[in-house]
Amino acid sequence: MNGPMTPLQKIAMGLVIVALDTLGGYDALPDFLGWALVLWGLATLPTPARGTLQATAAVAGAVSLVLWFPQVHQPLRDAEVSLRWAASLPDLLFVLLLCRALATRAREADPTDRRFAARFGVLAWAAVVVAALPAIADAAGSDGLLVAAEVGFVVLWLWLVWNLFAAHGREYARPPVTTR
Repeated sequence: MNGPMTPLQKIAMGLVIVALDTLGGYDALPDFLGWALVLWGLATLPTPARGTLQATAAVAGAVSLVLWFPQVHQPLRDAEVSLRWAASLPDLLFVLLLCRALATRAREADPTDRRFAARFGVLAWAAVVVAALPAIADAAGSDGLLVAAEVGFVVLWLWLVWNLFAAHGREYARPPVTTR
């Protein structure tokens, strides 16, 4: 498919920027720029949940803007797990809501093709698990579960971006064609 980027491509590229962090230092590609790209993609995404997705992405972008400043980022990086976990919740809520919206759209658009609906449905559940795992690990005092939570977070982002690119050309994910 040639031409302008589809909504899911814009969202995926924005989430790539969100997911890329400079290890331990200054984030050269600020996450709020990625969230701006996500909002651009959401502007034409054909889903009844668009308003909710835009609001959630805006909150995640605002949180990432605040966290971008070294005066906030540095203490949070060294803070307890529960604070770092809380700061990631807007991102994970967006992932959950986006996956649910896309799974619903895929089911409605073609009930016979369950592949993409199932992919996004599983991704939604994975987001729930990844969101809950740090709190469970912290309560249990398990460093192994914390490592699993961190790995799960990375895998979730990679899997989501992969599936957004895989589904970007699907009819249910493209904005309606307008004639002039």
